[in-house]
Amino acid sequence: MLHFQRWKLILVATVVTLGLLYALPNLFPSSALQGVPTWLPHKQVNLGLDLQGGAHLLYQLDEKDLVEGWLNTIRGDVRETLRRGRIGYTDLAQNTATRSVSVKIREPGDMDKAFEELKKLAVPVGADVFGGFAGNDIEVERQGADSIRLTITDPGLTHRMTSAIQASIETIRRRVDAMGTTEPSIQREGRDRVLVQVPGVSDVERLKNLIGETGKLEFKLVDPAADALQVAETKQVPPGDELVYSTDDPPLPYVLKDQVLVSGQNLDDAQPGFDGQTGEPVVTFRFDAAGAKRFAKVTQENVGLPFAIVLDNKVISAPVIREPILGGTGQISGKFSVQEANDLSVLLRSGALPAKLSVIEERTVGASLGADSIESGKMAAYWGMALVVIFMFVAYGLFGLFANIAMLINVAIIFAVLSLMGATLTLPGIAGIVLVIGMAVDANVLINERIREEIRTGKSPFAAVEAGYKRALTTIIDSNVTTLIGVLVLFWMGSGPVRGFATTLTIGILASLFTAVTVTRLMVAYWLRWKRPQEIPI
Repeated sequence: MLHFQRWKLILVATVVTLGLLYALPNLFPSSALQGVPTWLPHKQVNLGLDLQGGAHLLYQLDEKDLVEGWLNTIRGDVRETLRRGRIGYTDLAQNTATRSVSVKIREPGDMDKAFEELKKLAVPVGADVFGGFAGNDIEVERQGADSIRLTITDPGLTHRMTSAIQASIETIRRRVDAMGTTEPSIQREGRDRVLVQVPGVSDVERLKNLIGETGKLEFKLVDPAADALQVAETKQVPPGDELVYSTDDPPLPYVLKDQVLVSGQNLDDAQPGFDGQTGEPVVTFRFDAAGAKRFAKVTQENVGLPFAIVLDNKVISAPVIREPILGGTGQISGKFSVQEANDLSVLLRSGALPAKLSVIEERTVGASLGADSIESGKMAAYWGMALVVIFMFVAYGLFGLFANIAMLINVAIIFAVLSLMGATLTLPGIAGIVLVIGMAVDANVLINERIREEIRTGKSPFAAVEAGYKRALTTIIDSNVTTLIGVLVLFWMGSGPVRGFATTLTIGILASLFTAVTVTRLMVAYWLRWKRPQEIPI
């Protein structure tokens, strides 16, 4: 146990050295590390919301908006299915209150065929090994002799809501990341809520606007035959059209065709820029192959007609198509500021939210409160470390000093691993570090007590130390593994700060196994060979 081969010595020295080097940047402010060469360690542990301040936003997905969007999709699918089957129909309508779409079949002889075709629109949900078959997302049923109704089922809505929440989380993450913030926490809360925690953000209103925008982009033709002002006054919208207002102040009315020519789903990229002629901020966009082809066809067929660029049911601009746009690229102008152009490009790149999100809880943690939390955490860690160091030194003398050195190395390894992982340190994480400080010397207490017992039996210093490490090893491993199992369950079942605590504690447990069993044994072995003592000061 006290003999170290050369490769083991090199390995231990390498791990300790790297741990100290990668933990060292955390002792300096970020500004002091800007001039450090890139080949030197310079990563620091990210501070969480409770330590550096930031925004805490709880969003709720609008179920009604989600249902309306889904019903629109179902209505379009019904229309396409019946047209493809050459089945005549009338009175195709949707009802949000009953979550249903109904259609009347013209010819009684087509009723059976229509029913069988529309039944294919229903998709099974919850069909997996664990959940079993929950049913179809849509229930298709006959209504009298000539009508068919498609109703969204409860399992279908639950499945759709889950998918929408996951999609919202990914979209929000892309939008927040584009702001340049570090380590945002975005997670699901309950059935229809998303919790967003962004540490270090200063402009909370901009963050809310960026997240809350649905980001649904559509290109539609303006109806040249309709008088927008008259339609806005009378509220009598021509069939096949819709009344939409612009983002101007005051907003201007536009009468647009219902048909979406190209949607944001075909958008490949969007970047802020400046108009080459006016110098005004604009957003340049590029479609994918399918979108470019569709956009080229639309602009070829409608030269000389105005078309509207619609974002979240508001007209940003309505230019006239001067010539066919065949390259699949274009630009959006609308009297933007530089920041508005940048935010709009972020919205378009990140994709549209599946439904509207509303803020139902908002908390802002100030930087001063975070500074107080950091100071309190530091004091707790310092006092805990100081008391442990004093106890170990008083109880075990020189061997307690070895344990204290190993404990400091353990803390350094924790910060080194957290820095390399880009992990976020929160108050529970600091609590985990304080707990690890006590656990780090626990193994050395077992070893030192075992050595004392071996000395009482009359063994020599070398034999006592050898037996002490060998016999305490099994107990140390068992106690740490059982603790590790509980911590891993915390990580698996918990979220947010609980996971942060579990992560810090897991790294600390593994590091303490290394430092207590290997590093202290190495120091003791070299001390024994150097001093050749007749008695052990323990």
